[in-house]
Amino acid sequence: MEEKELVIIGAGPAGLCAAIEARKKNIDVLIIDENIKPGGQLFKQIHRFFGSKQHMAGIRGITIGEKLLEEVEKLQANVWLDSTAYGIFGNRIAGVIKSRKKNVTVKAKAILIAAGAVENPISFEGWTLPGVMGAGACQTMINIHRVLPGKKALMIGAGNVGLIVAYQMLQAGIEVKAVIEIMPKINGYMVHAAKIKRFGVPIFLSTTILEASGKNEVEAAVICPVDQDYKPILKRTKSLDVDLICIAAGLQPLNELLCQAGCQFTYKPYLGGNVALHNENMETTIDGIFVAGDCSGIEEASTAMEEGKLAGIAIAEKIRKRKWDDEKLEVRNRLNDFRIGTFGEKRKISKMEIEKEYYEKVKN
Repeated sequence: MEEKELVIIGAGPAGLCAAIEARKKNIDVLIIDENIKPGGQLFKQIHRFFGSKQHMAGIRGITIGEKLLEEVEKLQANVWLDSTAYGIFGNRIAGVIKSRKKNVTVKAKAILIAAGAVENPISFEGWTLPGVMGAGACQTMINIHRVLPGKKALMIGAGNVGLIVAYQMLQAGIEVKAVIEIMPKINGYMVHAAKIKRFGVPIFLSTTILEASGKNEVEAAVICPVDQDYKPILKRTKSLDVDLICIAAGLQPLNELLCQAGCQFTYKPYLGGNVALHNENMETTIDGIFVAGDCSGIEEASTAMEEGKLAGIAIAEKIRKRKWDDEKLEVRNRLNDFRIGTFGEKRKISKMEIEKEYYEKVKN
């Protein structure tokens, strides 16, 4: 058994930022990630971030990821890649398959789960054919592995992920035949929608997919409009000549480890579904187990980084028995800056409800 002060599960934006803050306060940190490279979603995001200068506006996600990795290396945090954390047991002990070869148990004073999210699937006739994939998988193939998953694509979902990945497919040379959205409005930022519209890509609202057809792989997609009750209007079907169907139907927190640890949950639709209850310091209902990033509710990468910073500082406080209130206040102020507007305000309210429910559960 190995012993560490802090174990972070997930080397994405939240996990890396937490590690940096904790190492600055001389906490012994171990980061565990199942991928062969750290950085998570940041290395898929070739677009520039929004916001103010302090929120890294105008900087591409991949560049931000590189800067975080440089800082983690400089601060000498331990990183286990190609390693899977398969369980959390009593007294904050994590079970890990290290480098896919060796089984290791790690005892920690605190554990931060920053494992990210998983894409929501959509089932329709032919959805298991090769050529149907999540938008995140498509983004990984294009931006990380430099592989084109198809030549002619249909994007399902007009939220930010669907719009951004559709634009990135266009940049990679894929012909995007259409973006469809079952809701009667575009759910992403209009700046992203405008980019693909300038390429002449139609966005069909109140529209769904009926079928992916093909013998051994996707050869076409059948779409049709829906009525006000979201029932397909079968008399108005349309076939699209595509070999790639991407699904961007939202994300949900990857919370299996949190469930196994015994954390209590609440359902928040604006944060992706079931979310672990946590307080203002990102600590769950299990003492010493923290959460940050998409695991704590689906938001932006910028928000995930700030939550990671907050968790890293709070964990250092818990271990070192001292306060860094000014630093935490700065982070919370930046989080509040993100949680404004049409999308952010609903998430802010959901986060406030989570904190309230957390203290109600703790008291009981």
